[in-house]
Amino acid sequence: MAVRTAVDAGLRRLLWGRGVSAIGDGLWFTIWALYLTRVLGHSPATVGLGMTVAGAVGLAAAAPIGALADRLDARRLLVALTAVRSAAMGGYLLAGSLPVFLLVTVVFVALANGGSAVRTALVAGLVADPVARVRALAGQRAAQHAGNAVGAAVGSLVLVSDQPSGYRLAIIANVVAFLALAVSTLGVPSPTRPEPRARRGLRSVLRDRPYCALVGVTAVLSLCWAMLSTGLPLWIAGHTRLPLALSGAIVVLSSVGIALLQVPCGHLARTPRRAARTAAWSGVVLAAACLLLAGTTSGAGIAAGAVVVAAGVLHLAGELGYVAAAWTLSLGYMREEDRGAYQGAAEAATATVQMVGPGLFTLALDGWGAGGWTLAAGIFLAAGCAVPGAARWAERTRG
Repeated sequence: MAVRTAVDAGLRRLLWGRGVSAIGDGLWFTIWALYLTRVLGHSPATVGLGMTVAGAVGLAAAAPIGALADRLDARRLLVALTAVRSAAMGGYLLAGSLPVFLLVTVVFVALANGGSAVRTALVAGLVADPVARVRALAGQRAAQHAGNAVGAAVGSLVLVSDQPSGYRLAIIANVVAFLALAVSTLGVPSPTRPEPRARRGLRSVLRDRPYCALVGVTAVLSLCWAMLSTGLPLWIAGHTRLPLALSGAIVVLSSVGIALLQVPCGHLARTPRRAARTAAWSGVVLAAACLLLAGTTSGAGIAAGAVVVAAGVLHLAGELGYVAAAWTLSLGYMREEDRGAYQGAAEAATATVQMVGPGLFTLALDGWGAGGWTLAAGIFLAAGCAVPGAARWAERTRG
C-alpha cells in the first residue's frame, strides 16, 4: 500500500510538472519565430536550416536515448534531459551568432523525442497495469494541452508588446518552467528495472520487424498534427475567403478538447486489439475531415465556416483516438525488459513523420489545391486500415 501511494504521488508530480512546463512550451511556440528573426536577426532560411538539422539529430537520437532508460535510472535520466533542455533554452538569450544558434537549437529540439520516450518508459516502470499506464499518459497529455493554452495566451501578449525585453522575459520564464519539471521529477520514485541479463538492447528492438512495422504505420496518423498546424492555416489563407482567425479558433478547440477528453478516450483503447480498431477508425475520421476541407475551395461565409468547424471536430476525434491507440499499441506489444528502447523506436517513427509532415501539406495543397486534401485523406485511410493487420502480426510474434 505504501509503495502504491508513493507511485500515485509520483504520477501526480509528473502530471503537475508536465502542466507547468507546457506553459513554457506554449509561450515559446508562440514567439520563437519572431524572436529568432526579428530580435536575433537570423534569416528565415537559417532558422529553417537549424530546425531541420535539429529534427534529423532528434530522429537519430530518440531510440538510443530511450535505450539508455533501460540501463540507467529512467527518473534520473529524465531529470538530466530536462535540465539540459532548460540550459539550452537559456542559450537562446545568447544565440545571436550562427554557431551558437545551431548548437542550442540542436540540443533543445533533438532531445525532445528522446525525453518523451524516457517519460513513457518511466511511467511503464512505475505502473504495471496496461490500462493504468494509458490513463497516466493521457492525464499528462491533458495537462500538457491545458498548459499550452495558458502559455499561448501569455505569448500573445508578448507579441502584442513586441519588445525585445518581453521576448527575453518569456525565455527566462520557459527556463524556470523546465527547471520546475526537473525538480518535480526528482520526487518521483525510481521505476522497476529489468534484470541486465534479460535485456536484449536496441539492435534487437530494431530487428523486431512486426513491432517496427506497427509503430511505423501508426505513426503515419500523427500527420494530423501537421494537418492542423500547417495544412489548415495555409488552406484558409490561400484557398478560401474565410478569416485566418478561424484557423486559430480550431487550434483552441483542439487544445480544449484534448484537455477535457483525452483521459476518457483512453477507454476506447483499453486492449491492444481495441486500440488497433480505434486507430483504424481514427484514420477514417481524419480522412473524412480532409474531404470536408477539400469542399471549401473558395468558400466564404457562415456555411463554409461551419464546414471547417465540422472538419475541426472530426480532426479532434481522430487525434484523440490515434493518440490513445498509439500508447496502447506501443506499450502492449513491447518487451518489458527493453521498454525504453521500444519506446525510443516508437518515438523515432513519430519523429520521422513529423519531419516530412509540414512539407507534405505545403507541397500538396499549394500544388494540387483540393486534390492535396484528397491525397492526405488517402494516406490517413490507408494507414488506419493497415494498423489492425500490423497488430495481428505483432501479436503472433509475442512470447
